[in-house]
Amino acid sequence: MVRTTLLIAALASASTAFAQTACSASSQCPESSPCCSQYGQCGVGAYCLGGCDPIASFSLDSCVPEPVCQSKTYNLNSMDGITSKTDYLGDSTTTDWVMDGQAVPFDNNILLTMAAESSGTVLASSTYMWYGNVKTKFKTSRGQGVITAFILLSDVKDEIDYEFVGVDLGTAQTNYYFQGITDYDNSGNITLSDTFDNFHEYEIDWTPDQITWLVDGQVGRTKKRSDTWNATSNQWDFPQTPARVQLSIWPGGLASNAPGTIAWAGGEISWTSPDIQANGYYYATFESVTISCFNATSAPGTNTGTSYTYNNIAATNNTVVDGDKPTVLKSLLGTGTDMNAGESSASASASGSTATSTAQTVPGLSNTGPSNDNHSGDDSSSSAPSSSATSSSSGSSSSGSTSGTDGTFSQGDGSSGSSSSSSTKSAAEKLGASNERPSTLVLRSLDFALGFGSCTIETAFSGLALGLHDYFYNI
Repeated sequence: MVRTTLLIAALASASTAFAQTACSASSQCPESSPCCSQYGQCGVGAYCLGGCDPIASFSLDSCVPEPVCQSKTYNLNSMDGITSKTDYLGDSTTTDWVMDGQAVPFDNNILLTMAAESSGTVLASSTYMWYGNVKTKFKTSRGQGVITAFILLSDVKDEIDYEFVGVDLGTAQTNYYFQGITDYDNSGNITLSDTFDNFHEYEIDWTPDQITWLVDGQVGRTKKRSDTWNATSNQWDFPQTPARVQLSIWPGGLASNAPGTIAWAGGEISWTSPDIQANGYYYATFESVTISCFNATSAPGTNTGTSYTYNNIAATNNTVVDGDKPTVLKSLLGTGTDMNAGESSASASASGSTATSTAQTVPGLSNTGPSNDNHSGDDSSSSAPSSSATSSSSGSSSSGSTSGTDGTFSQGDGSSGSSSSSSTKSAAEKLGASNERPSTLVLRSLDFALGFGSCTIETAFSGLALGLHDYFYNI
């Protein structure tokens, strides 16, 4: 105990030296922490799993391969099939959803919760869709600054989304992005009945040629790929890469968010609202999700292999490989290039299967949500055009793209050696607050530092220092 106390005291002053590295398309991660997470921070372990951006990582193969699409209906009536991000190593056969935050079973549904001063909750599918159809039935949350979302998000930040602002319960905001490039002309609204009081079935039908947003089976908006040609970059600004389904609730109106984000979210969030006082959290109620894969016979849009990877930094649909690379890490010390890292430490741990998570191995949910766009450029909550509006186009030329053998769209020729998305926005500029308490982070770091006999002293000190850094940062 005395030795541990001395160790804590010695490391506390040095903990800031282990601050995490930010990453983006123009600033890749270092080899020592090669994986760029969905939230724009470098690390190993869970950083290399769902959401790992190969464009912003040290190399294309730093990220763990993505499990291919599986057609399935998920009835969200219990915690079965939901795994915490701290326990997930990439095996999609053992879980359906990876959770960041806190979900609660209630009345044969699942509540995604957002307690006071937290960053909310995200459920992300353990498999990826490469085109197809997904529908989910849910009731949104409510309240100023509270955002509910249902999105498709690829690891290179292609996105198709529904977002709901808690002070506008009669509107579903829809949007799409290509590699995270923000364009507010891409948005459109769908009008419907009260989204907090009523269940609605929200649907995204995504093909290589078109995106259709439907509510309760009725088409609310359609976007054709042919309207998205960008003559400047010579490519289609159209979502086209394998994406996870993500369901979430997050605090768009957090006081520390950008003014534009807060305004879009309907104002600053209240942590003393009636819902917080009555339940201890805001909540959105989810009933079911149905995923139907595109099932193309030739790329793009296939799911015949085990995993999806990229063979070029252009990260367009003709650079996606539907292959048989493994998707499962041996521990949270692994990366795409060293899947077995930490195997001996994991087997020596109490759980017998996973390395203990630290700030360096498990990324945290951002206060600006899982989406690419934090809406910091919005100047009001009503800036999106109506559902009848269409995005502006730079032209209709189809040069630079080809069709697959079944006539489906294939972007470019894959020969580019650099990304065309240097203006991509990461999901957050820094790692957001975690729902975990600081004391939990310290205990986990102590466990990591002292619990594995095969761990080097350098790794032990690093792990503990990172945990202590988080602790003192959050006090």
